[in-house]
Amino acid sequence: MASGKLEGRIAVVTGGARGIGKAICERLAAEGASLAIVDIMQEVADETVAEFKAKGVKAVAFAANVAKPEDAVNAIKAVIDEFGRIDILVNNAGITRDTLMMRMSEADWDLVMDVNLKGTFNFIKAAMRPMMKNKYGKIINVASVVGRMGNAGQANYSASKAGVIGLTKTAAKELATRNISVNAIAPGYIQTDMTKDLSDQAKDAFMTVTPMKRAGSPEDVAGVVYFLSSPDSDYVTGQVINIDGGLLM
Repeated sequence: MASGKLEGRIAVVTGGARGIGKAICERLAAEGASLAIVDIMQEVADETVAEFKAKGVKAVAFAANVAKPEDAVNAIKAVIDEFGRIDILVNNAGITRDTLMMRMSEADWDLVMDVNLKGTFNFIKAAMRPMMKNKYGKIINVASVVGRMGNAGQANYSASKAGVIGLTKTAAKELATRNISVNAIAPGYIQTDMTKDLSDQAKDAFMTVTPMKRAGSPEDVAGVVYFLSSPDSDYVTGQVINIDGGLLM
């Protein structure tokens, strides 16, 4: 792929084997970054890495359950062993277990919080020291507009993404003097495997309140992640950028 503003940079993307994560990997690679694709599904990650290698991109797959601190530590260590350092961390891995609160099980609450919020914490913590040592880092956390506005049937998901926003701002304050920026993106209704099973009624409800009257694409998200990964955002930290077609203003 052609060189760009990320030439020579090493990017770690959790949940990077498919969907929004894969689109993010494609954009970062197009701008010159080498990829460390972290995913719980080793086989899918290997297939994605093979696609990138066929295009001439340096990419390696690492299997990890982001909810497990030891997996995060081991994955970051493996990335450093392979590439020598980490420049960009995109915490994209996430899940949903949607239902109304009165029906929500403790297991579904805990699972969503563990993956979405604790998983983001685990990888930030694991990557902090290597980034501090290099006096450079770009951390981008994938939150959601529902973490800012709430959404019926998504108490666990909304709470986890609100937590990601608070975590982002705290990490930004702690790491700013080390030349490490920490920002979050908050996608709205994006066409992915996670949203394709929504009912037509739910999709119409999103369209009704989205001024642009269309769903977003994974590429729409990837473009903003690229900006936050690039030198163009060097004076941007602690921010949450909505990618939602105007849904939340």
